[in-house]
Amino acid sequence: METWRIVATSSFLLGGLVMVLVAMAVARDRKGAMRSQVWRAAGIGALAVAVVAVLIAYALPSVVAWGVVAATAIGVAFVTMWD
Repeated sequence: METWRIVATSSFLLGGLVMVLVAMAVARDRKGAMRSQVWRAAGIGALAVAVVAVLIAYALPSVVAWGVVAATAIGVAFVTMWD
């Protein structure tokens, strides 16, 4: 596996973890939310991150892979700075 794929996948996984945690927090903050809804949000988010990470690691061309990483970084910056 090429080095750029390892770096891109690791960067995406870091950003994806932050996005999953934000999704869990949003699910928890909903009025009347149950614990199962928080875990459902975590499961769906983790599954989506895992699928995209595998695609970055093995299938996507470099421009698309780095585009996904950049979009994730922008999303994390937007969501964490938003108040």
